[in-house]
Amino acid sequence: MGGGHPHPGHGAGGGVLEAALPATLVLLCVCGSLRLAHRARLRNPARGWSRWRSASFATGALLLAVALLPPLAPFAHTDFRGHMAQHLLIGMYAPLALVLGAPVTLLLRNLPAAHGRRLATALHSRPARLLTHPATALLLASGSLLVLYFTPLYRAATNWPPGHWLMHAHFLLSGCLFAHVIAGPDPAARRPGVPVRLVWLGCAIALHAGLSQLMYGGFWVDIPAPAAEVQGAAEIMYYGGDIAELLLAGALVAGWRPERRTECRQTASSHRVSV
Repeated sequence: MGGGHPHPGHGAGGGVLEAALPATLVLLCVCGSLRLAHRARLRNPARGWSRWRSASFATGALLLAVALLPPLAPFAHTDFRGHMAQHLLIGMYAPLALVLGAPVTLLLRNLPAAHGRRLATALHSRPARLLTHPATALLLASGSLLVLYFTPLYRAATNWPPGHWLMHAHFLLSGCLFAHVIAGPDPAARRPGVPVRLVWLGCAIALHAGLSQLMYGGFWVDIPAPAAEVQGAAEIMYYGGDIAELLLAGALVAGWRPERRTECRQTASSHRVSV
């Protein structure tokens, strides 16, 4: 740890363009999602599309906007506590809401049959199975924080504007991947059962807590910010991360339908008997 601000050279957090770009992208994502939902309802009125899913996706986009726009974005450029709040919104809270919006399912509802089959095949391919394995998702979402905050990588990324945005992109994509693997409603290749996913979520909670405690104690951390800021950020990471992971666990349990598996087994058994 050292003195100074965690984002030297960024001043007040960029100009109008730096705020306009994420605002425009977020708005386009929301409008695109609403458009696809409307088309899904028109194509199949009986099946429709859940307004709750649309509201969840819009909430995720709103959380991204809060993280990437003033007043939080300028604060994150000058105070490591702001960076950590931004990190939680981009990497944990927004991904959960976005994933619960089932964007892949919505896309499949709108694609022509041939394109939909190709996408479904890709989602069940060997690379997709490797990427969506809980260990891979955990390593990318939580394990990468060890490399970011306990090596010179964070210092380098924040001193290089493209690296700063790449860091945000990593937070968002890895967070969406982990939320998808644990509680996502979209189709996935060989998703493990709920008890197994709860174990992996427990591993993420333990890893997150351990990293925040190391950060609070100043052990091996490499962040160019005053000790008070780093300790405050560690507290935000610890308590804010716990709340996000509890929400993720709640989403997982809320979507659990064990009776469906039982019914499927009974149906399969009766089919074998009849054959």
